[in-house]
Amino acid sequence: MMRTAFVVAGALLLAACSSPDQPAAVPVASVSSAVKPAVANTAPASLARYDGYGDVRFGMDEAAFAEAWRGELKGAPSLGSGCFYKTPKGVTPPADIAFMFEGGRFVRYDVGTAKEAAPGGGKVGMDEAQIRALYGARVVTQPHKYVSGANYLRIAVPHGDEVLVFETDAQGRITRWRVGVPPQIDYVEGCG
Repeated sequence: MMRTAFVVAGALLLAACSSPDQPAAVPVASVSSAVKPAVANTAPASLARYDGYGDVRFGMDEAAFAEAWRGELKGAPSLGSGCFYKTPKGVTPPADIAFMFEGGRFVRYDVGTAKEAAPGGGKVGMDEAQIRALYGARVVTQPHKYVSGANYLRIAVPHGDEVLVFETDAQGRITRWRVGVPPQIDYVEGCG
């Protein structure tokens, strides 16, 4: 009798420790089709910033810029000129990217490729309407100095002195863009 009591007690103890009944599975058809599965963003983050590019910041002198950049750069000022561009090794200006220095300080960078997105998402190849959709009422249009029908789309940063400028062709397509500080951001001929 004692042995039967132990067997019954053991069975009851095991039953008490088992997991509770599982709730019924929700049929797939009842899940809202409006809910989309999350997709990981695999696009690389842009290095373009309103206050600089990657680890370099506007106002850095050449030595601090070179230390923060940690890559080979080419370019030096011409004799008697305080304004010049540095470019990463393998880049030919004005393609891709170039960094402007004036008075020994980093003051602007220029981009001429669709591979890089500007702060806020604008890119070479977009049209003016797409830029206005991204940047809203901050876009100020100015006529291009040399190309009839083309424009400069100037976007002031809400908090700071930095400015983003997109250049368009006569059809309203973005051909290049730049970020920098005044007055250098408004040099339409670069260091020319």
